[in-house]
Amino acid sequence: MDRVILHCDLNNFYASVECAINPILWTKPVAVTGNPRTRHGIILAKNQVAKNLGIKTAQTIWEAKLLCPNLICLPPQFELYQQYSRKVRDIYLRFTDQVESFGPDECWLDVTHSTNLFGSGEEIANKLRKLVKEETGLTISIGVSFNKYFAKLGSDLKKPDATTIISKENFKQKIWDLPADSLIFIGNKTIKKLNKFNIHTIGDLAKASEKLLKQQFGILGIQYKQVANGEDTSIVNHQDNLDKAKSVGNGMTAIRDLHTRDEIETMIYTLAEKVTFRMREAGYVGRTANLTLRNSDLSKSRHSITKLTATDNALEFAEMCIEIFNTFWQGITEFSVRSVRISMSNLEYKSETQQITFFDTPKKIKEQKLNKSLDEIRQKYGYYAVRRAKTIDKDFINYYEVDEEENS
Repeated sequence: MDRVILHCDLNNFYASVECAINPILWTKPVAVTGNPRTRHGIILAKNQVAKNLGIKTAQTIWEAKLLCPNLICLPPQFELYQQYSRKVRDIYLRFTDQVESFGPDECWLDVTHSTNLFGSGEEIANKLRKLVKEETGLTISIGVSFNKYFAKLGSDLKKPDATTIISKENFKQKIWDLPADSLIFIGNKTIKKLNKFNIHTIGDLAKASEKLLKQQFGILGIQYKQVANGEDTSIVNHQDNLDKAKSVGNGMTAIRDLHTRDEIETMIYTLAEKVTFRMREAGYVGRTANLTLRNSDLSKSRHSITKLTATDNALEFAEMCIEIFNTFWQGITEFSVRSVRISMSNLEYKSETQQITFFDTPKKIKEQKLNKSLDEIRQKYGYYAVRRAKTIDKDFINYYEVDEEENS
């Protein structure tokens, strides 16, 4: 039995959510943008009207305004977007428990065993599009295929609000003439290298010499050829059997450059609070702290440290990052740091961790109780309802625009 895989992609996600909560915006050019005052003055997302006028993601706001002087620019509301992402995912779960996220706006669904209940892959796709539009006001484009890569490619082919079928019978006619970098794993460097060997399209890649591909790309070259020929067998993860994240991290570009050790340490504490809050929500503890500093000239340095005991405690995590800072930036007295990023890796689920209370000092127990109280307040009133005194009233911290937030 052939598999039936869907790839669902929410159209113009961030901007569409803004239009859904304020329907008058649907007919106006709208963009979700970073804040120019905090050096994030670019287009993060745009609605279909703005897209039709030539507005592009990652374009600077001033460039976009030249194209469209009446462009409505809105600040991002990431918590709201996550709420909508969860609503849409819940709709997907009515049809299958094999739902794998690919970012907040994209998911793969394996509906192979759902076709007896809900109809063909195309019929399920159309039902999903109808339900998502009715219940959230958003639209999705869906690719229907027999593997994940072609389903993803299908959702990219026709937007917005469309269903595209790529089958075993039609894939050669439908996609082999497309550029090879239409496949999600072919990036700029890879396509340039492929082009040197006269491999330009997906069809060229499918017919390319296996020996040549292996010589140039190793085992990945063989996989490229297999995918181009529709031979991908990668599974869509089961909802209850998803691999845990490899890391949880946050970064922030400061409103102004950081020049002292105290300023950098304060930034670390601010980010550590956010990271460990999300770790506790997901049930993670971690052993490896990673610290990355990016200077005003955009040069970047990254170092790590690993401890024997796993933690989800903000102060412990911050102290690990500060230990990295003091070790690798020892003796430096003048800084010009543009952004700081920290992450916790070497993760495990807290339930898997043996609780050795013998080593839990009164200070640590008190901190655990404080974390629990802080989490309850933040879950009820929002993350920034409460902050530690060390991070308040700092002119370099952009409290409401923590960027690079990820579980990877």
